[in-house]
Amino acid sequence: MKKIPFLLALLLAVPLVFAAEKPNIVFIICDDLGYGDIQCLNPENGKIATPCTDKLATGGMTFTDAHSGSSVCTPTRYGLLTGRYSWRTRLQKGVVTGFAPCLIEQERPTVASFLKEQGYHTGIIGKWHLDFRYLDPESGKEYSQKDHKSPPVGAKIPDGPIHRGFDYFHGFHHARNMEAVIEDGRVIEHDDTINMLPRLTRKSVEYINSRAGKDEPFFLYVPLGSPHTPIVPSEPWQGKSPLGKYGDFVMETDNVVGEISAALEKNGFTDNTLVVFTSDNGCSKAAGIKELAEKGHIVSAHLRGSKADIWDGGHRVPFIARWPGKIEEGSMSDQLICLVDLFATVADITGEPLPAASAVDSVSFLPAFSGKGIETTRNGVIHHSYSGHFAYRQGPWKLILAHGSGGWSSPNEGAAKKAGAPKAQLYHMKEDVAEQNNLWKEKPDVARKLLALLEEDVARGRSTDGPEAKNDIPRDQIKLWKSEGTAKGKGKKKKAAK
Repeated sequence: MKKIPFLLALLLAVPLVFAAEKPNIVFIICDDLGYGDIQCLNPENGKIATPCTDKLATGGMTFTDAHSGSSVCTPTRYGLLTGRYSWRTRLQKGVVTGFAPCLIEQERPTVASFLKEQGYHTGIIGKWHLDFRYLDPESGKEYSQKDHKSPPVGAKIPDGPIHRGFDYFHGFHHARNMEAVIEDGRVIEHDDTINMLPRLTRKSVEYINSRAGKDEPFFLYVPLGSPHTPIVPSEPWQGKSPLGKYGDFVMETDNVVGEISAALEKNGFTDNTLVVFTSDNGCSKAAGIKELAEKGHIVSAHLRGSKADIWDGGHRVPFIARWPGKIEEGSMSDQLICLVDLFATVADITGEPLPAASAVDSVSFLPAFSGKGIETTRNGVIHHSYSGHFAYRQGPWKLILAHGSGGWSSPNEGAAKKAGAPKAQLYHMKEDVAEQNNLWKEKPDVARKLLALLEEDVARGRSTDGPEAKNDIPRDQIKLWKSEGTAKGKGKKKKAAK
């Protein structure tokens, strides 16, 4: 009689063992890759071959309504690593340029520092673009951007990725300093920019190989610098695409997915590794969007706008996840997610609570992997453009606080305002995903509701349930109506926005 309870206990313990096994996590994020640049997402109007990413999608789940935290680089990367919208910081528009204190405060938890506490080895191979300083290795004096176009070889970095939760860093800060190759906390060499993508590919494979035989799981964050400018496909990839250099560069970027997948398979990691592939925002005009369209390639597929814009072409991004045995092969999800959700998701995967007062805008999308609905206390997702224009998405509705694109596409704010466009836009994204029929005047109650939710999420310092948090800057410095000047307040006159 005693054997039955023992056997039952043994059987019940088996799934617990598997549940306790923490997966490796590989997160690949491209730079300026449009939603329509991936063949499987744009079969009719996508003319660039992306076989490796398409294969990843065949073996996993494709999200069709995934968004970056912003329509440009820096704010998306901040939100990804902190689970917090970047406009809660000093960065209210645009991007950072390095030679400045790190945008992520030293005491703020990151996805990397959280996973490191859970026993993960953490590596970043690629682009940081969240600011850090460069110090003279002898005197300790800080180098200035005014005096140095590029940081000198040997410069030390006191507040980079290895000071924000990563065990290992190999890469660069941002595109204009791409020749400065950094490892851990030091500039180790200057190299031709055309060598960066092959370098990141090689280093990613080397990192995965180095984890073979190790007991601890790993988190590998691969923020590529491609296909962002400079558009420099390496020699083996030149002429591969009929679309020219941009097509070649996208194909070489796609190859990174194949090389990483092969390294995972070689080392026996595939079955216990979650691989995510995405982009930080839409395709840039620098890619030659008009010329690509003339050749039949539509970079944003069915979406309006591109990089920098508040329309979905600026921030709806490819998002593909593969996790054998956990995610059904060839599955799709139309649930609304955002890259700020990574933090809550990895916490959910590890079964550990989020650090106190952290990831205040993050919601776990783990349930979506098994086809379940995402449980959220967040009313909606907040979008942000290059020039700082806001939008609020809840369900099918999207409210935009801008006259035009809020970015670089036509009509921009000045042109749209001059043409007499309404001060805001409201779209039903299920019926009008191309954002053509502005319902701002026809649906005032919907617009008022979304605006009130946006104002509340900004004021509370968070968009999820929990204790009220603080933004890094005073509330009146977070301007919701960028094109309407400074918000009215006590003792302040309304003035035109710059």
